[in-house]
Amino acid sequence: MAKIIQQKIFSWKDVEGSGELERLTMVMETLPDNELMKELEHERKGRRDDYPVRPVWNSILAAIVYQHSSIESLRRELLRNGELREACGFDPALADKSVPSKDAYSSMLKKLISKQRLIDKMFDELIDELGKCLPDLGRHVAIDSKKIESHSRGKKDSQETSDPDADWGHKTYKGKRADGSLWEKITSWFGYKLHLVVDCTYELPVEYKVTKASRADVEELKPMIEEAKKHFETIETLTGDKAYDSGSHNEMLYDEHGIKPVIDIRNHWKDTDETRLLFANIVYDYRGTVYCHCPRSNERYEMAFCGFEKDRNTLKYKCPSAVYGMKCKGYAQCSNGTQGKIVRIPLETDRRIFVPIARSSYKWKRMYNGRTAVERVNSRIDLSFGFEHHFIRGKAKMTLRVGLALIVMLSMALARIKRNQAEDMRSLIKQAA
Repeated sequence: MAKIIQQKIFSWKDVEGSGELERLTMVMETLPDNELMKELEHERKGRRDDYPVRPVWNSILAAIVYQHSSIESLRRELLRNGELREACGFDPALADKSVPSKDAYSSMLKKLISKQRLIDKMFDELIDELGKCLPDLGRHVAIDSKKIESHSRGKKDSQETSDPDADWGHKTYKGKRADGSLWEKITSWFGYKLHLVVDCTYELPVEYKVTKASRADVEELKPMIEEAKKHFETIETLTGDKAYDSGSHNEMLYDEHGIKPVIDIRNHWKDTDETRLLFANIVYDYRGTVYCHCPRSNERYEMAFCGFEKDRNTLKYKCPSAVYGMKCKGYAQCSNGTQGKIVRIPLETDRRIFVPIARSSYKWKRMYNGRTAVERVNSRIDLSFGFEHHFIRGKAKMTLRVGLALIVMLSMALARIKRNQAEDMRSLIKQAA
């Protein structure tokens, strides 16, 4: 936990109080950074200590809290703002001479890059602490990636670039217009991808990873879920878009981890058939919607989903005439005098298409809507945490900057919960009440 500097006889706060500083104090009070401080101070021992470790670290946190896009922007604010200098722990007697030089900050950031494991450890500790305050944290999660452009143009036909760690990423968006015509849009960027697992209820990140932009989303699903499972024994559902569509991953999620995949699906059928035969007069489409054909009129009806039978690993469907009361000419012939035909479909029929929460059910649609949580976190990372406009080059620097942003996000959420401001846990910029 960050050390809160003891107030001096004369304080800028006596002259000009500011609720803005309370946000920084909330982060410093909550962040479990003692181990990091001890390591950095131990390495500094016996050397010049013009700019003490802890105030410099606190000022780096302040840069994130107050949305400074560069170290120079932070330094300008520190030079003019004595109250902020004192809050960070700089000696007020030295006034603006206590503000570290650009080289001092560069040195500090290099040391922090070498301590990435401790940044990740802080992230994990904050997740565990939040789990104590929010018992259902991690119950329903969503996975997604976001593009982060490097502060480098990059070159498509050459390796000459100011950021050799980065590469080109591409995303394709497809859809259908109101008139039935298809559209397609391809976006490209030079830089990196931030892969996130986010809690759908509280919109807080629970796992992250930075990769090159070309890294496929689906390749990060398994390792990220295995890391998230270290914090949450019971993850009930995982929501994702079509980028994570994979039969083998659906199987892994449910069979190995007991997680029900709520992942959108692409149409991989190469033929032009709208449906495929399951058996007798029962067919299904690529989205897992099950239909029956009337044996007399051959009219098609969507069957009623009646739940997942865990002991059988099957999806249960029932005759729509029996469930909804609709008229069917072949009802008697199809049901053979029973209360309507019942169909059980094993998940093994096709692990891509058939999942424990049927794709045609209202529950699947409701759970899939939870994916917007990760989109909102991505938006806050861009707008509130400065990744829309930044000056970062290099994968190590990008990973550090992402890690710092996320631990500030989590520590702010934890601080607000402890101060009975849980409704504002997702806000970085709102002042404390």
